[in-house]
Amino acid sequence: MDALTLQTAAGAPVTAVAGTFALFALFLSLTAHIAARNILGDVELKKAFAVGPVPAAIAVVFTTFGWNSFVALALAIGLDFGFVKYLYGRSNRLSAYVVTIHFVVSVLLGLVLFGLTVILTSAPI
Repeated sequence: MDALTLQTAAGAPVTAVAGTFALFALFLSLTAHIAARNILGDVELKKAFAVGPVPAAIAVVFTTFGWNSFVALALAIGLDFGFVKYLYGRSNRLSAYVVTIHFVVSVLLGLVLFGLTVILTSAPI
């Protein structure tokens, strides 16, 4: 059984996994840019596009193989910190602050979008 078969009960096509990864990476890049712009001021958008795919890849891999989600979260936050520190060239304290805001913005925006999706899909026709 290959890794892509583990994505769903019936198995997921490669395009579905790639699409999930791409959308999640885009979402995390957007929230990374919001966090960096909020803390650091005017920053380049292309740096956020380097930060976003890292936690998305970790999430997809750990979900695919059914590994511990707490380890995935710790690894994603740690690598997020490393990429923010390297790309934006800030101190440890400021980088940790950007990563914290990135986490908070991602959770809040994700909850809002999920809530809107539930509301819209459960609305009567």
